[in-house]
Amino acid sequence: MARQDIDIKTRDGVAKAGLFRSTAAAKAGIILYMDAFGPRPALDMMAERLAGQGYAVLVPDLFYRNAPYGPFDAKTAFAVEETKVALMALVTGTTQEMTIRDSGAFLDALASEGITGPVGVVGYCMGGARALNAAATHPDRIVAAASFHGGNLAGDNADSPHRKAASIKARVYVGVAGVDRSFPPEQSARLAEALRVAEVDHAIENYAGMAHGWCVSDHSVFNATGAERHWKRLTTLFAETLG
Repeated sequence: MARQDIDIKTRDGVAKAGLFRSTAAAKAGIILYMDAFGPRPALDMMAERLAGQGYAVLVPDLFYRNAPYGPFDAKTAFAVEETKVALMALVTGTTQEMTIRDSGAFLDALASEGITGPVGVVGYCMGGARALNAAATHPDRIVAAASFHGGNLAGDNADSPHRKAASIKARVYVGVAGVDRSFPPEQSARLAEALRVAEVDHAIENYAGMAHGWCVSDHSVFNATGAERHWKRLTTLFAETLG
């Protein structure tokens, strides 16, 4: 498994990213949109697992405008007031519109590394909405988009992904934590309706008993059984869409 550290020039600066691949001839690209705790070994391990399936996996730092920051302990960061405040400032200060702009540069970075074919995206927590917005912004490149415990996928805000459903050509999978205040049942229904009306090939699945963050191994609510179920869904989605 090879990890390559790259710098991605964006309109707002330079985003650092890790590019993971197990073979130089990766069959397709994947962009992994991070959760609120930033790039770290737990996300690297997830990227390596996907790269082991034959993909080139890019994990960009979405908070690059505020670097350096952290590092944050995913188990305790929201429980300590000082780090909670710092994290929320990063999350709210990195708008959806910023990441939408960045996503074009992320796709260009893959292309510059020879990954010019179809691309899949997956996001966790704050990355979930960003993955769906990327699919809506780049329907010519992104053929699969997944969100796991993503928040505000169908909120009242103007940049909520459900408002752009008509632009999505990718197949969409949304894995929902059983109880998640950031994505309540009324938002799930609103997202389902928007995707159905837009005739987007999609599935929204409820992971009963799982809490927000269950997929990521260093999270306080990590659930190994639920995480394996997520891996089965995600690798199937990419196998069927990316080849």
